[in-house]
Amino acid sequence: MRFIAVFALVVLGGCEITTTSAPPTQSPPRETASARLPASQASANFRSVVARVEPVAERLCRQRRPNTNCDFRIIVDDDPRKAPNAFQTLDRNGRPIIGFTATLIRDSRNADELAFVLGHEAAHHIEAHLPETQQRAMEGAVLATVLGSVLGLDAAGVETAQQIGGTVGARRFSKEFELEADALGTRSAFAAGYDPVRGAQFFNRIPDPGDQFLGTHPPNAERIATVRRVAAQL
Repeated sequence: MRFIAVFALVVLGGCEITTTSAPPTQSPPRETASARLPASQASANFRSVVARVEPVAERLCRQRRPNTNCDFRIIVDDDPRKAPNAFQTLDRNGRPIIGFTATLIRDSRNADELAFVLGHEAAHHIEAHLPETQQRAMEGAVLATVLGSVLGLDAAGVETAQQIGGTVGARRFSKEFELEADALGTRSAFAAGYDPVRGAQFFNRIPDPGDQFLGTHPPNAERIATVRRVAAQL
């Protein structure tokens, strides 16, 4: 069925970041949050964040999912035309991939933001959100196909229903997944020595998706509140 292609597991090109096995003993310097950092400082922040947060995320992954590949590979897409973004996927062998666009790294205001984003994306793998999303999409597409056939739709109509059903199924729990990743990402960033509340302030600089029906992300205010709540417990 064609909808499966939307959720295919792919190997994404980019630059693999080499990290150390243990975090440095000193915290990185605090940067001014009001302006974009020089590119060299943003790059240095990113490498430091990867070195500190990745081991924490891998340790947490092995604790929660001992039978899962927890060897994260961090990649960077250096295409300057790409919008600021980060994502989590798997390669063909099941290795978790976390990708950053170079524009996101350059747009960061401090290391705490990068640490929170990395913890958030790692949390999607730890919480098994990708396979759950794929399963929901398949279930939605299959149900829509059956209903379309019962209603007597032609082949084109069944295919359209299948695509809609897959989309609805995939998005049904996407907001909950994002909040779960925010919560666990907060814990990872904090354990690595960063301030997740400060890191989550980037939500104030990005468009607010609001509380849309079948939207993929919850309102920014709800996400900030989740980070504050979890951080307060820590």
